Amino acid sequence: MKRFDYLRPASLEEALAEGARPGSAYLAGGTNLLDLMKTGAATPDRIVDISRLPGIDRIEWQDDGGLRIGALVRNADLAHDLDVARTFPAMAEALLSGASGQLRNAATAGGNLMQETRCPFFADPTSSCNRREAGSGCAAQGLHGRGFAVLGASEHCLATHPSDFCVPLAALDATVEIAGEDGSRRVPLADFHALPGDRPEIRTALRQGEIVTALHLPATAAGFRHHARYLKLRDRTSYAFALVSAAAMLRIEDGVIAEARLALGGVAAKPWRAEAAEAALRGARPGADAFSKAAEAALEGARPVGGNGFKIGLAQRLVSRALSHAAHGAPDRVPALPGSVHAHLGDHAHA
Repeated sequence: MKRFDYLRPASLEEALAEGARPGSAYLAGGTNLLDLMKTGAATPDRIVDISRLPGIDRIEWQDDGGLRIGALVRNADLAHDLDVARTFPAMAEALLSGASGQLRNAATAGGNLMQETRCPFFADPTSSCNRREAGSGCAAQGLHGRGFAVLGASEHCLATHPSDFCVPLAALDATVEIAGEDGSRRVPLADFHALPGDRPEIRTALRQGEIVTALHLPATAAGFRHHARYLKLRDRTSYAFALVSAAAMLRIEDGVIAEARLALGGVAAKPWRAEAAEAALRGARPGADAFSKAAEAALEGARPVGGNGFKIGLAQRLVSRALSHAAHGAPDRVPALPGSVHAHLGDHAHA
């Protein structure tokens, strides 16, 4: 690991000043950054530890019914907050589907947004990776890889975004609160992560030195609380990143879908909002035919890369199942296998 300077600022203003210096990197839970530093994929000159900054570690309900999640709120604390889990069940399932209990105790809400791809070429400094080093090339091109993106990829990058948490956030129209030396601003989560295009090194909307301080869920997001689920397909039942995942949410009135939200994970360099599928579901009656058509719409334009064509059909089937689970209703309590397709529709367990 490269030698680095370590600073622990006492205020947000001090952190922003230090973070604006070239070569700086922010440290919160450290569950991703430290791994990349150990492999040499990340080589900051200066670590700015923001893990104890005051005021951004709270879960706060707003007067209008919305929710503000401080960037330093731990995954475990957020997932096990009963009011949060009852209001945003798919979000709780996604959080509890990620990593292990120990890591969820350390990982933060803001850190989830900043997760780097698990593409093996990004983590290996001996491999060419445009995402890690602009213009160096993409070692994944021309190779076989199950995990490569099938939506939004480019000839310069085939990486996927690894977060579980960000998938339901995308479906719920979350916004990201960002602080910088020029003040505070908000960015829709849909615009926070970037598709690679010809500039894969530009991974988020953050400018030099800026910090994610909070996530905001609008009051309208609570309207899906009765019919919202998150499902995840992975190589192992636990401790594995998604091959594909889906957050499905429905608002059903008089037996008809009045509104639908659908987002996919593991298929692109950002959480993928399936707006065409949402439109196809609007006004339909819940059922296998409607869900199958929506699944096809969700993967419209998907392109296999490196022999991963199976991933498209897999994602379609997962979308159909997630919608079916959502139509059945959100669980009263956290399922025994949160996010798992192995859980039965009515399988509930103690939180």
